[in-house]
Amino acid sequence: MPSGRVHEAINLTALGGGAVLYLAHGGAPEEPRALAFALAYLAGTFLLSPDLDLSEKGVRAQRRWGVLGVLWRPYGWLFRHRGLSHTWVVGPLTRLGYLAGLVLVGFFLLQGLVRYLGADLRLAPPAWPREALGWGLLGYYLSQWLHLVADGIWPDHDLRRLRRPR
Repeated sequence: MPSGRVHEAINLTALGGGAVLYLAHGGAPEEPRALAFALAYLAGTFLLSPDLDLSEKGVRAQRRWGVLGVLWRPYGWLFRHRGLSHTWVVGPLTRLGYLAGLVLVGFFLLQGLVRYLGADLRLAPPAWPREALGWGLLGYYLSQWLHLVADGIWPDHDLRRLRRPR
């Protein structure tokens, strides 16, 4: 299986090739859809790698979170390596759901602290076009799928295992 550096090199090479094609066809890098795609792709490559299911200390994806990397340890305890977290659709969703849970807990803790201090906290969502969300999800999923292909996990991986006689 490839190391974390090899996974990152594969993903960055694919992103670079896609960027060259996009720019060659007249695409603008500052377009919100392109920016959402690229940022989500990079986040999926470096911060939300499928290897976050490794619970041992020192995993590259966890180290990139700095001191917050410890928050991903329970994720590694929930999913065995190359188990459900290494599937094509559900695996990336588990990381997004876990991250959303972390953000919500952090928001509620921050909101409680602000109320305790007697202030008011109002946050507005960013004003991105709706289609940017779809392009961001595409970029995130593409980065995850390249990781799985490099690990030798193809879309029919789980189906073949189900069809195999026991």
